Amino acid sequence: MIRFSTLLKRATAAIMLGSLVLLSGCHMFGGGTKEVTTASMKGQFDTTIQAYKEGQFLVDGAVLSAIDTGSHFSYLKDQGKLPKTILLTASDDSKIRKIHLQYMARMQLDYGFRVYYDDKGTLKEINPVDTKARILEDHHEKPPVSDSTPSPGGADNDHRPGSGT
Repeated sequence: MIRFSTLLKRATAAIMLGSLVLLSGCHMFGGGTKEVTTASMKGQFDTTIQAYKEGQFLVDGAVLSAIDTGSHFSYLKDQGKLPKTILLTASDDSKIRKIHLQYMARMQLDYGFRVYYDDKGTLKEINPVDTKARILEDHHEKPPVSDSTPSPGGADNDHRPGSGT
């Protein structure tokens, strides 16, 4: 069995206690991660787009579907003007939904820019792996719902043009 001197034991205990105090001080007084507010960083992005209803985006004042937004960025890439950072914010008509984050994650993978979004005043970056990037889709209007419903099995259901009834 190895015997340690009391001086070595006390020095080791003092070093461990000092490092514990140092680490707790760093944690308590701002040594951890710092949250950045969106309001302070708005002008730092190359492009700002807004989330719109049903997975659409508001880009430079125009409402675009996800596939059209992807085409817009493809055009900018061809012109050599592709932005490096994009800020996604909520519009007046819609908040940022999961589908918006998934579409932006797909575009982030396709075009290589970085996308940040406003999460209740805090700026966060979209991680395409965690967000599960979604294939870009075109926006389709919902079919109109008729006010009157046909009665099932009624005599009026068999009226077709040219049927003679």
